[in-house]
Amino acid sequence: MIHPVILAGGSGTRLWPLSRELYPKQLLGLVTDNTMLQETLLRLAGIEELIAPIVICNENHRFMVAEQLRAINLNHADIILEPMGRNTAPAAAVAALRALSSGNDPLLLILPADHFIRDTGAFHQALQTGIHFAEQDRLITFGIVPEAPETGYGYIKKGQILAHPGPDESPIAVAIDRFAEKPDLDTAVAYINSGDYCWNSGMFLFRAKTLLREMENWAPEMVTACRHALEKGRKDLDFFRLDRSAFEACPSDSIDYAVMEKTARGVMIPLQAGWSDLGSWEALWQAGKKDAHDNVVQGDVLLHDVGNSYLRANSRLIAAVGLKDHIVVETADAVLISPRSKVQDVKILVNKLKKACRAESVTHKTAYKPWGETENLVTSERFQVNRLTVKPGAVLSLQKHFNRAEHWIVVRGTALVIRGEEEMILKENSSTYIPHGLPHRLSNPGKIPLEIIEVQSGDYLGENDIIRLEDPYGETSESF
Repeated sequence: MIHPVILAGGSGTRLWPLSRELYPKQLLGLVTDNTMLQETLLRLAGIEELIAPIVICNENHRFMVAEQLRAINLNHADIILEPMGRNTAPAAAVAALRALSSGNDPLLLILPADHFIRDTGAFHQALQTGIHFAEQDRLITFGIVPEAPETGYGYIKKGQILAHPGPDESPIAVAIDRFAEKPDLDTAVAYINSGDYCWNSGMFLFRAKTLLREMENWAPEMVTACRHALEKGRKDLDFFRLDRSAFEACPSDSIDYAVMEKTARGVMIPLQAGWSDLGSWEALWQAGKKDAHDNVVQGDVLLHDVGNSYLRANSRLIAAVGLKDHIVVETADAVLISPRSKVQDVKILVNKLKKACRAESVTHKTAYKPWGETENLVTSERFQVNRLTVKPGAVLSLQKHFNRAEHWIVVRGTALVIRGEEEMILKENSSTYIPHGLPHRLSNPGKIPLEIIEVQSGDYLGENDIIRLEDPYGETSESF
């Protein structure tokens, strides 16, 4: 049995303004209409003896993760919530312990949720080689045959050849000589010229018991903390929450550092499959489908004399003249313009936004909820206007506010409103007023999405003015 373990806990900043802390790149559709999380799971189709995946994610992303899995008919995934990030080794340990609790010892296929692989067939072929060695209690990593002297990736040096298809072909499995940190350009060039190195992909394959045995040897305190986090954890709706205090005590480390650099059982499978971690806008330009002028264009974009550029419009028209080798990304609340050669510096901008406590580093104008979504339309000092979209059958929490009043206008669908002791049905073009301090609840009893324009007014409009009296999603007043 192969148990996919999808690591979906990242909150990357290098693809800002599209990727945000509460809406990271693994939940975005960057290359196809499917999100990166969905693509990671869909490329496993056709692999034999595959069982339901374990998906490990940040608790703030849980409803989006669950919804995206349901959208591709994966309704039985085991979604484990991390209360905070602890890198990849604790996540793998949690997955191994969770898998073994079923009484089986499956192969764990560890996959980051935000990678792009163009050649699925080559990936499957490399996986079959990896299975052969993993069944011999070896720990497998997949090394990417490098295409250029990339300074943004770690490297793995090839050791002894373990499997070879023929005298004139590249080895299909090698021992691991050593891991190397992200190099400077001169070192990267030397690595490429030597032919002895692969990029470190961060993808792994091993038996659950084999991993735990090695981790108990090299990082026993990590295994202990993860075991306690599972034992003290709890079921929460469709999710499993790791215990916060136990997981917080767990050391933070990668699988590479914690295990792979130390074990004598490591094997690397060289992989040549059009892989990228899509870690920058430059990587997206490299991976994207290009027009006659080598531009990658998405959305409403009008060009004249533009070449070798990536332009993405999400909410309005981008018109560009005379650009060469540039990145232009537009969202509803921010526009990024950068030469392709400088996109690694996007993280500097994100750090400046965080220091200034700007919401643009955390969330979009559209925020995704378990019941639907909200889009901020207008914000002023004493009022703001939002568009609420509520899924058919969905119910919001029973709540009240001390500092703001709300006016709801139905523009599409049917709303069931609880307003104090009243219960009312609102049709299109009807409205109601919710004074501050009055308990209220909104739900959609209809068969189509409910759309409401909400006007908030008051001295304070922050989300922490929500006092939840009853909540079907197990939320707190601060969380959404």
